[in-house]
Amino acid sequence: MRSTRIAISTAMLGALALPVLAASPAAAVPIVKEAPTYGCYSQPPLPYKVHAKAVTIRSKASSKSTARGVLYKGHKFSVSKKSGNWVYITDKTTGVKGWVSGTYVYRDVRMCLD
Repeated sequence: MRSTRIAISTAMLGALALPVLAASPAAAVPIVKEAPTYGCYSQPPLPYKVHAKAVTIRSKASSKSTARGVLYKGHKFSVSKKSGNWVYITDKTTGVKGWVSGTYVYRDVRMCLD
């Protein structure tokens, strides 16, 4: 009776293993493309953001220069250059170009905990 149980157990294990052994290696393991990984210091920089309700757009990189317009927090803008603590922007919402203080327009910073 014991040899019958062993024979049945062996036959059942063989039947269970047959589909796994019969499958081709490519079908058994799906190929998954991983998203690119970045090290802490090799990540792309964060975008510039307005960190105030509104910022004055000026003709020169100086708080005493002529105001050209106002960059509001919800406006889309691009940055083309920097000079000291000033950033030259193009307000895509209004089309106004000029300098804004880097005190209010800057990129957020990532912290690396290595």
